[in-house]
Amino acid sequence: MRRLTLFLPLLVLAACGPKTESLGRVGGAPPSLMLSTRLLTAEGNSLGEVELLQMAEGVQLIATVKGLPAGQYAMHLHGVGRCVGPDFTSAGPHFNPAGKQHGRDNPMGAHAGDLPNLAVTEKGVGEMNLMLPGLRLADGDTPLLDADGAAVVLHAKADDYRSDPAGNAGTRIACGEVRKTGGATDGA
Repeated sequence: MRRLTLFLPLLVLAACGPKTESLGRVGGAPPSLMLSTRLLTAEGNSLGEVELLQMAEGVQLIATVKGLPAGQYAMHLHGVGRCVGPDFTSAGPHFNPAGKQHGRDNPMGAHAGDLPNLAVTEKGVGEMNLMLPGLRLADGDTPLLDADGAAVVLHAKADDYRSDPAGNAGTRIACGEVRKTGGATDGA
């Protein structure tokens, strides 16, 4: 009984510890900045949420999208934090501080804002969890967030990873503004 009495407080302390797995990250130092945004259609309907976590090695992007037909959808980080429908061109071009061409398969690419396609299942759910090495949200030489913020844009079709400037990804169907204040949640 004495062993159980000593062991129970340790179990309680372990259970009260941080649950980083719920954010989709495991172990390591906590992020220095946490932002999130909802992906909204031109009609204002939410298709999901994107979290951006500034970590020591880069930015971790965690996205969940619901309610789309099964398939592949392009998602990119855009250089302007303004999402005005119906076409969301207000979000500007992809975040591209190095002046490269679009696409991981393009010998002259890729943009810093190029992301892999989001795979949506037959149940209408798509999830993405990836590290963007070297990308910074609010510090460094070329942070994503400047005076006008940034945006996460979801496109109607898959990115071909090669065609400049946007990978033949089709129309912009949802957009989320990312800012340190307003339009996003600063979790730091």
